[in-house]
Amino acid sequence: MPKVSMSQDLSVSADRLWDMIGHFNALPDWHPGVESSELTEEGQTRKLSLAGGGTIIEKLEHKDDNSRTYTYSIVDSPLPVKNYTATLKVTGEGENSSVEWSSEFEAAGSAENDALKAIADVYQAGFDNLKKMFGG
Repeated sequence: MPKVSMSQDLSVSADRLWDMIGHFNALPDWHPGVESSELTEEGQTRKLSLAGGGTIIEKLEHKDDNSRTYTYSIVDSPLPVKNYTATLKVTGEGENSSVEWSSEFEAAGSAENDALKAIADVYQAGFDNLKKMFGG
């Protein structure tokens, strides 16, 4: 099963970073590829409207504010993946933090390398924007 794991160091406290990105509905606040997010099913599912069109439906699988992590799965998406599960995690000390975004999935409708690149590009776009916001 293909895996992507990427991280980004940032010049912001882990608590402040988690306050921004740790809410399941927060992707539009920091990811340039997401225009809006609508929570459904009592906050356990989000419908993401993507810049340039398209939607992704994701389900919150687990959230732990103490360890600053949440895990979600994709229910429906135009991305070339299936059986996708990802975890977003924030760690840090003082005014420095790191965000890690990792996932496992199967390629769907394209070669495995294309699926890996598509997911890595999504993560990198988010990290690049966080660097603009906080420095890294």
